Parts: sequence; C-alpha cells; structure tokens
Amino acid sequence: MEHLKIAADNYVAFTFFIGTMAMMAASVFFFFELGNTSAKWRTSLLVSGLITFIAAVHYYYMRGYNLETGDSPTFFRYVDWILTVPLMCVEFYLITKKAGSKQGLLWKLIFASLVMLVTGYFGETIDRGNSVLWGVISGAAYFYIVYLVWFGEVAKLAQTAGAQVAKATKVLAWFVLVGWAIYPLGYILGTPGGLFGIQLVSDPAAATHAMDIVYNIADAINKIGFGLVIYALSRSED
Repeated sequence: MEHLKIAADNYVAFTFFIGTMAMMAASVFFFFELGNTSAKWRTSLLVSGLITFIAAVHYYYMRGYNLETGDSPTFFRYVDWILTVPLMCVEFYLITKKAGSKQGLLWKLIFASLVMLVTGYFGETIDRGNSVLWGVISGAAYFYIVYLVWFGEVAKLAQTAGAQVAKATKVLAWFVLVGWAIYPLGYILGTPGGLFGIQLVSDPAAATHAMDIVYNIADAINKIGFGLVIYALSRSED
C-alpha cells in the first residue's frame, strides 16, 4: 500500500483527503441533529446530510484513484455532481414550499443543473476541442439558476415565506453566485480552450492539478456551507 501514501508535496491528494474528512464530519453532524430538528425542516436537513455523505463517499474513491494513477478523477467527480448539485437545487424548493413553491420550479432547477453538468462534462472530457462552446452552454444553464434564485420564482417566494427563510435564501443565493462561480474557474484552468481560447496554464499536468484543487476547495465550501445555512434556518423561529 506504499503507493497510496500521500507525499508531503502532493497538494492535490491532500485536498481530496481533507474533502473526504470534512464531508463525512458534516454528514455525521447533520444526521445526528435530525432528531433535534422540527418536522417542517427535517427533510431539508436530511437532504443536506445526503449531499455531504454522497460527496464523502465519492471523495474517498477519488482520493484513491488519484493516488493510484496520478490522474484527475473527472468521471467520478461528475458522477458526484450529477447527484449532489440537483439536491442542492432541491433545497430551494423545500425551504420555499410553505410559501407556495410548485413542482414546476423544482423541475426547472433540476433540469438546469443537469444541463450545466452534462455540457460541462462534454467540454472537459468527450469534446475538449470545443470546450469553449460547451462551457458557454453550461454557463448559460448556470446563469439561469442564478436568475431563478436572485430575481425569479425562488426569490419572490422567499419574500413571502418569512424573514428567516428570506435571509437563508439570500445566503444560499450568494453561494450559487460566488461559490459556484469557482467551478467555471476550474473548468477554464483544466480545458484546452482556456479563457476565450487562451490557455491560462501552459503545462497540461499543472493545469489539471490546479483544476482539481480548485474543485476540491469549492466542493467543501459549497456543500458544507449549504448544509450549515439549512441547519441555521432549522433553528430559527419561523
């Protein structure tokens, strides 16, 4: 098992390890707090725990894959995202449900997140020569989600769901706008198209390493942060 040890200068593997432990710790916390959570917020907190638990399992496998091969575990990462990102979008539906949120909004959020991820995967793996095109399509889906949570149905429903829900929705919206924006940065660093056709990192291996580190940091911040916002909401008086 010598090859599975993390070298002191292997920052990519280190961030995979930290990501695994952080996600697992968050999952344990969210699951253990379910019994102390009021019924109206229990499903939302359960979803938060599922998000970090799914991520922890995938990060464990991604860490092993990276240590064994030295390659970026792109496929496993997108499998993780295809499960967890739609669940993060579901949180917006759940916390605004009492204000009249309909299933149509739920499916809009899920569909947009899937388009964002599938096209991103195409640009990063299957059709890297057209990574800019796929990145633009993925970005359009991302900005549609941003619109929904900042100005569209989610934002309008949150304003009628009580002060605490409105506050939590605004914080989550900032995660989507700022936190999720880290992912396009990783995409730009790791694909041949770079930024408007300009490759920001000339060494392909260094670009891949930078992409993995950016993605790992973003995942920990966004997934755990989302859950902590939901947890704080579940302790509010609304």
